[in-house]
Amino acid sequence: MKKLVSRLILNLIGWKVVGDIPSEKKYVIIVSPHTSNWDFIIGRCFGYMLKIEAKFLGKSQLFRFPYGWIFRWLGGISVDRTKHNNLVAYAIDLFKSSDELVLGLAPEGSRSKVDKWKLGFYHIAVGANIPIALGFLDFKTKEAGVQTMFYPTGDMSNDLQQIENFYKKVTPKYPEKYNPKIF
Repeated sequence: MKKLVSRLILNLIGWKVVGDIPSEKKYVIIVSPHTSNWDFIIGRCFGYMLKIEAKFLGKSQLFRFPYGWIFRWLGGISVDRTKHNNLVAYAIDLFKSSDELVLGLAPEGSRSKVDKWKLGFYHIAVGANIPIALGFLDFKTKEAGVQTMFYPTGDMSNDLQQIENFYKKVTPKYPEKYNPKIF
């Protein structure tokens, strides 16, 4: 049902899903750029089209009545951003205790322009020894998908430079809200 609804939505707004279905059973998928509310809708739709049942972390306000059940149904995990939680350690433990898990993250952490990305996705991948799927939403070409599975080497600076290079060619909905320098 989710795939059918996703296909309908993407066709109505003129988007195309590109890339391959990841074969790995556990990975972090980052989806960028994140500059509008449409990013979540399009991102979930391309995920369902590629059979990616990703969990995602969302601010606790999203999970309140009356809409909380929808976000949980979509795979959401509530996070209280007013508390300093060790979300990286929590996510690593989730991966280590799961046979299959995909965790979707927007590395900017906000739709607003940021000076640099939050690097929890990288630390989770290294700590859990899993790859990072590079998901994208290109508003210029109206294409969304996963083009690359990136396997971190542990050389953080070099790895992040490669990830940054991948996203340089992707056009956000609001370019003025996006900083292509990620670290």
